[in-house]
Amino acid sequence: MQYTFGMKRIAIGSDHAGFELKQHLISYLATKGLTVDDHGTNSTQSVDYPEICANVARSVRDKKADMGIVLGGSGQGEQIAANKVIGIRAALCNDLYLAEMARSHNNANVLSMGARVVSPELAEQIVDKFLITQFEGGRHAPRVAQLHEIELAEIKLSLKESSN
Repeated sequence: MQYTFGMKRIAIGSDHAGFELKQHLISYLATKGLTVDDHGTNSTQSVDYPEICANVARSVRDKKADMGIVLGGSGQGEQIAANKVIGIRAALCNDLYLAEMARSHNNANVLSMGARVVSPELAEQIVDKFLITQFEGGRHAPRVAQLHEIELAEIKLSLKESSN
């Protein structure tokens, strides 16, 4: 299976609920010849996920990783946390269709999944679908560009409000 963009490095992180699935996916991705940067957590002990997910997202933003994966019980909070990082388009994908659409239509660069929602086998399939699917561009490119423009407008508004 050929992953897109000559992909070589994946950043991954999870909370305690996603820890076991994270460990499984680290091993799985290694068998595909990918380097995986593990941003934690390192056990099933309860932990707050926002900073872990933000670190995964920053790694993607800073081009230290080609794509990111964040995992939690449902994947919802992890997706939200990753999306707080400018330039990140994190998508919650608990099935193959969503993984394909997230990449082909939205150019998502971080995959979020719920470890209490998907089995390890399905998670492997979702990861594969996410990593092999290329962004279609075309009619979707202006929409993704608009997302970036919204980010920039929000930054400008925030800076303006903080200077008042």
